Amino acid sequence: MRPKAPAAAQVLAVLRYVAGQAGPVSASIIARDVGLPRSTTYQLITSLIDDGFLVHLPEERKYALGVTAHELGTGYSRQAPIQRIARFPLSRLVARTRRTAHLAVMHGRDVVYVIEERAPRQSPLVTDTGVRLPAHLTASGRAMMAQMDPAQVAALFPGPEAFAERHSKGPQSLPALQDLLARARSLGYAWEQDEVTEGFSSVAVAVLDRQRYPVASVTLTVSNRAFPGGSTRHRAKDAETAEERAVRIEDVAREWIPEVTRCAREISRRLGTQA
Repeated sequence: MRPKAPAAAQVLAVLRYVAGQAGPVSASIIARDVGLPRSTTYQLITSLIDDGFLVHLPEERKYALGVTAHELGTGYSRQAPIQRIARFPLSRLVARTRRTAHLAVMHGRDVVYVIEERAPRQSPLVTDTGVRLPAHLTASGRAMMAQMDPAQVAALFPGPEAFAERHSKGPQSLPALQDLLARARSLGYAWEQDEVTEGFSSVAVAVLDRQRYPVASVTLTVSNRAFPGGSTRHRAKDAETAEERAVRIEDVAREWIPEVTRCAREISRRLGTQA
């Protein structure tokens, strides 16, 4: 049997206890229920506050989980585990659609692309693995922010300087962004057209964890050009001489969102999210 580190075990016991409560709790209750001396409990609480795992609510004389605890909890889903969980569903999405797909996560006001599954004979895109882009300009970021509390989105974009530009497109104010996110929320997917790469459209659906928090998004990117007499899936035999027409984002969504949603839901299910 491995020896335990008493101090580490006590810290984890306090943190686990506070995390399991329905609301903030006092130090005396923590000491009583965890079975620690009050002096030890206060020392542990002080250390946890210093590192951001707990916060003190002086008016209530109670303690609650801090931002660091939240980051630690969501970090599990944001990093390597979600990449492993998502890779197979994403590769199946690409096999079914023959289009390039991505998995992205939020990082502040940006999205970071953590997986790119490039379809055969598809051109490279700017959204390669490891690339960061402004979340409000991408379908990936919009899909995740549409599932966030509006107050959280407002905190991410406190003023005009928070709205980076690309190709002089996309929302440049909080009201414009919130309106776009409300539409995405009602439709169940987000989109962008020519805002990341000229000539391409993307549609995205959020991946939710067990608390139904958006920890990632699945995005499919397609060309903005289609050919008469056929869908965006299949080109006519005389494609090289056919007159191309611009694709409406509604047509892109109608054709591809069922597959993107299927993939996002499968990843969410693997994370423990109930349907």
